Amino acid sequence: MHQKEIAISRRVVVTGVGLLTAIGDNTAETWKSLMEVRSGISAIQSFDATAFNCRIAGEIKNFDPTRFIEKKEVKKMGRFIQLAVGAAEDALSSSGLTVTEENAEQVGVYIGSGIGGFEVIEREHRNLLEHGPRRISPFFIPATIINMASGYISIRTGAKGPNSATATACTTSAHSIGDSYRIIQRGEADVMICGGAEACITPMGIGGFAAMRAMSQRNDEPQRASRPFDVDRDGFVVGEGSGILILEELETAKKRGAPIMAEVVGYGMSSDAFHFTAPPEDGEGAFRVMRNALRDAKLNPEQIDYINAHGTSTPLGDQAETIAIKRAFGDHAKTLAVSSTKSMTGHLLGGAGGLEAGIVVCALMNQVAPPTANLENPDPACDLDYIANQPRSMKLDYALSNSFGFGGTNGALIFKRFTE
Repeated sequence: MHQKEIAISRRVVVTGVGLLTAIGDNTAETWKSLMEVRSGISAIQSFDATAFNCRIAGEIKNFDPTRFIEKKEVKKMGRFIQLAVGAAEDALSSSGLTVTEENAEQVGVYIGSGIGGFEVIEREHRNLLEHGPRRISPFFIPATIINMASGYISIRTGAKGPNSATATACTTSAHSIGDSYRIIQRGEADVMICGGAEACITPMGIGGFAAMRAMSQRNDEPQRASRPFDVDRDGFVVGEGSGILILEELETAKKRGAPIMAEVVGYGMSSDAFHFTAPPEDGEGAFRVMRNALRDAKLNPEQIDYINAHGTSTPLGDQAETIAIKRAFGDHAKTLAVSSTKSMTGHLLGGAGGLEAGIVVCALMNQVAPPTANLENPDPACDLDYIANQPRSMKLDYALSNSFGFGGTNGALIFKRFTE
């Protein structure tokens, strides 16, 4: 019992953030775009989407993986792995972390993806059909499977601690970060490189989500298409990218003089146990995951200043999340600041939680809450303060990030402005 209490008492801080998105090639550019309310949604360029109902997405333009990956290695990696490597490089640079022989076994990697190497699967399936099995690439499997983002980053950095990956749909990155938080709390590692990446702007990816009628068809106004909590919202917009955090045990971070950006203080998980794609109308699973995170952080609801909402811009999802926030926060919900940055980045699916956790850390550091873009006609059923269309300077001590995924899997993370 005594050992368990010591392990759980370990404080965990964020010492690095790496973001690679449709609105920025790194964390600084992504944050700047959010502050300028700049959308990264545009007509799809990576394939001919003429025949598709949805022809828009949050693509990373002119992405060049050879900026941080050796050319001969690029062909061995699916795009989601390349994005994870790029974001991890950004996070490690901001953290100043170097993996050495002395600390390697105490540095772990935990990076997930909702779908993995979709474009590789499509390409190699064409090869099989058109040219036969002998033309399937020997790199097909390692370029595709979800844990290879963690695997490659471990190999590249020399991190020899825990190495794992989640695949919990749109909650993937939140679970990666939350589970990494627990690993450090328990004393199984001192540092975790964690988050997620997604790259499924492909014919099958877009076609599959469009077939579910889940995506916006506002093709003529791509930058105005993602409009969480707006009465005219008509579905989400897929984005690609990666969000990676460096989590570190506090004393380890202080000992090496690391920049401490925020503290992780709460993590919650829950399941809707309701439907494979739709949330319950009363937001019951989302309510419980926020409640669980608050309990873990030992916080009263009134102490949360800002929520980065899951807010995908779907009619049912946004309304259910609004109800859940009201249930979790009571009267305080009326004064809470809430926003969905997916309105500008698109929905990174398995990468969303990592991106949005990084955005929350930036918000705490800068004492500015990012806005919800395109909120022009608020839905009467979504009646909270969603920071419409302009960022807001405000006192931020505690902030929460929500992630909800298909299968009814939910995750919530609470971060605190760092103080001794």
